[in-house]
Amino acid sequence: MTDVPAAARTRVVEGLSGLRIETPSWGYANSGTRFKVFAQPGVPRTVHEKIDDAATVHRFTGAAPSVALHIPWDAVEDYGALADHATERGVRIGTVNANVFQDDAYRLGSVCHPDPAVRRKAVRHLLDCVDIMDGTGSRDLKLWFADGTNYPGQDSIRRRQDRLAEALREVRDRLGGNQRLLLEYKLFEPAFYTTDVPDWGTAFAHCLELGDRARVVIDTGHHAPHTNIEFIVAVLLRLGKLGGFDFNSRFYADDDLMAGAADPFQLFRVLCEIVQADALRPDSGIAFMLDQCHNVEPKIPAVIRSVMNVQEATAKALLVDTAALAEAQRSGDVLGAHAVLMDAYDTDVRPLLAALREDAGLAPDPIAAYHRSGHADRLSAERAGGRQAGWGA
Repeated sequence: MTDVPAAARTRVVEGLSGLRIETPSWGYANSGTRFKVFAQPGVPRTVHEKIDDAATVHRFTGAAPSVALHIPWDAVEDYGALADHATERGVRIGTVNANVFQDDAYRLGSVCHPDPAVRRKAVRHLLDCVDIMDGTGSRDLKLWFADGTNYPGQDSIRRRQDRLAEALREVRDRLGGNQRLLLEYKLFEPAFYTTDVPDWGTAFAHCLELGDRARVVIDTGHHAPHTNIEFIVAVLLRLGKLGGFDFNSRFYADDDLMAGAADPFQLFRVLCEIVQADALRPDSGIAFMLDQCHNVEPKIPAVIRSVMNVQEATAKALLVDTAALAEAQRSGDVLGAHAVLMDAYDTDVRPLLAALREDAGLAPDPIAAYHRSGHADRLSAERAGGRQAGWGA
C-alpha cells in the first residue's frame, strides 16, 4: 500500500496518534481583509453552529477534537451549557482568545493605554475570559495585543512595557488549576512605529518574569520576511517556554492563509524540531492550533485542508532518519545531513496517511468525503436567511 518501511511506518502511526489540532471558531465564519468581508452561504449564525462545524471537521479528519473560542465574538450567557453542546457534538472547548482590540476605547492601546481607566477595562475583560475558562474547562488563555504606537514620541515605550507587565501579572495571579497564559507576538499592524509585543524575545521576557504558568505562542505568519521560525521553536523548546502554535501561511505579512499553503517546507522544518524534541505528545504542553482567515475559499473544506497539511508535514518529520542525521552531523557531513532531511520531505506520505485513516474507520480522502456527503448544501439550506456569527470586522 505504501513503500514506507515498516519501522518508519510505526513511527508515523505512533507520532500522529498524539497529534491534536485545534481549529478556530472564527475560521468558520465570514471573514476577509480590511477592505471587504465576502459573505458565503451556510456560514454559522451562532457560536453553537461554529462548534457544529468544528465537529464536522473532526468527524472527517479524526484529528481536531477541540475548538478555540474568541471573546466577545463567541459570548453566550451559559458557558457550561456551551461546553456541554461541544461534548454532545464529539469535541470540546479549547483555548479562549481574548479580544482587546476592537473597542473604540482601545484606539491608543488596551493594557498599555496611557489612561488607567482604559487599562482597567481591558484587564477586566481578560479576567472575564478566565471566568469563561472556568466554565468551559479550558486550559489556555491566549493573548494577542494590538497595542503600540504609530509615531515617535506618541507614548513612553518603557512605561508601556511596565503597564503590560502589570496587567499580565494580574491575569497570571487569577489563573487556577492547570490553566496557562499563552502570550502571542506580532511584528507590526495595527501599530507601525512600535508594537508592544513585536517578537518572540519580548514575549519570552514577559513569560520568564511570569513563571511557569506563562508560555509563548508562535503564529507562523507574525514574523519579518525570511525569519527562521524553526530556530525560535528550538530555542523556546529548550527553555521550556513554547506553549503552542497558530499555524497559517503567509506570502507577505500576516496573510492567515491555510497552513502549509505558501511554504510547506517551512512547516516541515518547524515540525522536525517538534518531533526531535518528542513534543508531539499531548502531555508535552504544546497546543497545535490553526489561525486562519478564509477570504474567498469555503470554510469547512479549508480547515480540513489545513489539518491534512499539518498531518502531512508531521508524517514527513517523523520519517527523518534521526540516527543517520545524527551521524552526519557528528562527522560534519553537511550534504549528507541535508540529504537526510530532503529524503524525508520528498517522500509522498499521502498513501500512508490514507491507509492510516482507513484503519481508523475514516475516509482516506477527507476533502473528497466531505464533498460527497452533501453537507455544504444542507448547511446552505438550513442556515439561509440568518445573520452570520461574524468575526467582528
